Amino acid sequence: MKNTVKSALILVLAITFASFSTLKTKKVNVKESQVNWTGHKVTGQHDGTIALKEGTLEFDGTTLIGGAFTIDMTSINTTDLEGDSKTKLDGHLKADDFFGTDKFPTATLKFTKVEALGSDYAVTGDLTIKGITKPVTFKMNVTGDTAKAALKIDRTKYDIKYGSASFFDNLQDKAIYNEFDLNVSLKF
Repeated sequence: MKNTVKSALILVLAITFASFSTLKTKKVNVKESQVNWTGHKVTGQHDGTIALKEGTLEFDGTTLIGGAFTIDMTSINTTDLEGDSKTKLDGHLKADDFFGTDKFPTATLKFTKVEALGSDYAVTGDLTIKGITKPVTFKMNVTGDTAKAALKIDRTKYDIKYGSASFFDNLQDKAIYNEFDLNVSLKF
């Protein structure tokens, strides 16, 4: 009887250990990952990049279950301009009118819910920009050691109102749309 109880206990512990051992946190390779942004305005758009400072994706076996990222806001880089125009826009994006990178050098994204949709995932997370946290929802595809996502972010929810026709009258062709796009490719 004693051996049966011991065997049962060992079996329960082995099953419990095995169920926890499939959980894996994979560190994102920030040098090989890319975050591209596009800001839209009435007269066109601007494109650029921003660097990840660090990031992790959490898996249960091969199923995505979580993630957390820190974005280096001081790395905002415009890629569609050169010279003085580029320097001016990069500086303005880092200024208090936009991301205020002196006071808020990083932004964060923490997944709060991940739902499998075939080979894609519906992800909900808390995005913090300029110290303001709001939920965002997007789809993410994970294939091999790569995860890709496209997000639309409403900047006005993070107190970035410069040039927004929602807050200022008579902007006409100087208006900047509230939403900007992030296209993300993560390597892990």
